Amino acid sequence: METLNNCPVCKHDKTHASLSCIDYTVSRETFQILACDACGFRFTSPRPDEKEIGKYYQAEDYISHSDTSKGIVNKLYQIVRNYTIKQKVKLINDIIPNPKPPTPNLLDIGCGTAEFLNACKVDGWNVTGIEPSELARKNAEQKFGITPLPQEKLFEINKKQFNVITLWHVLEHIHQLDKTIDQINKLLVDEGVLIVAVPNCNSWDAKKYGAQWAAWDVPRHLYHFTQKDIEILFKRFGFKLSEVLPMKFDSFYVSLLSEKYKTGTSNLISGFLNGLISNLLTAGKGYSSQIYILKRS
Repeated sequence: METLNNCPVCKHDKTHASLSCIDYTVSRETFQILACDACGFRFTSPRPDEKEIGKYYQAEDYISHSDTSKGIVNKLYQIVRNYTIKQKVKLINDIIPNPKPPTPNLLDIGCGTAEFLNACKVDGWNVTGIEPSELARKNAEQKFGITPLPQEKLFEINKKQFNVITLWHVLEHIHQLDKTIDQINKLLVDEGVLIVAVPNCNSWDAKKYGAQWAAWDVPRHLYHFTQKDIEILFKRFGFKLSEVLPMKFDSFYVSLLSEKYKTGTSNLISGFLNGLISNLLTAGKGYSSQIYILKRS
């Protein structure tokens, strides 16, 4: 295990215990979430290091790696994902309507089994994927003929070439946070756009479920962001927040899982109702998950 001595966002060296959460997905171990005394940012510490973390992803129903449709929650996830992928492709086309060169380049970091990458490829984008999981890379190759690169290869790319770089629910998993954002800066073209989607630990459903909120997802989620945290973090690297968009389906998925963690059963009615309430009560809180559009300042 490794312990963080400084806040990953503002680098302040004083923290306090905020919450203890169970890893409901794999180990049933309890992990501590700390909060920065200066900026309030919350992060998991102590946490498994990069050599240890792999075993915490080894679950049959960890959907972004296995692409499983086992169980009603995962079946619903698969149905919704097909729709949201189309929306993501539309989003990048709206943001970069006339990119140069004529065939735009997209890098998806943490591409999983490459559903989004394949949709972009079909739409005419040149695509590159980075994925640390060997299982996910194999599934991507077998299903779509796309071969994502292992995580370490990200730092071997040495050309400023990408019109869009995306991290869909990935930033919260990255150990080398500063190094990765710095590399993104080097690879994004001058007018390029960075798209980051992460859970929002300030949302209504996060408050509702407390330590059983599924999007804490310790220890796989190393960081727990709010909009303010995203703005402070990326400002250090010369980015400004251009737009914030909701991921409205996420509140339902997260609430369904949270009900399971809280009660031991997948209560569809309670999960759906709480997901709906979370989407309605966003004032001052934001949605369960949010998309942040970032451009160079």
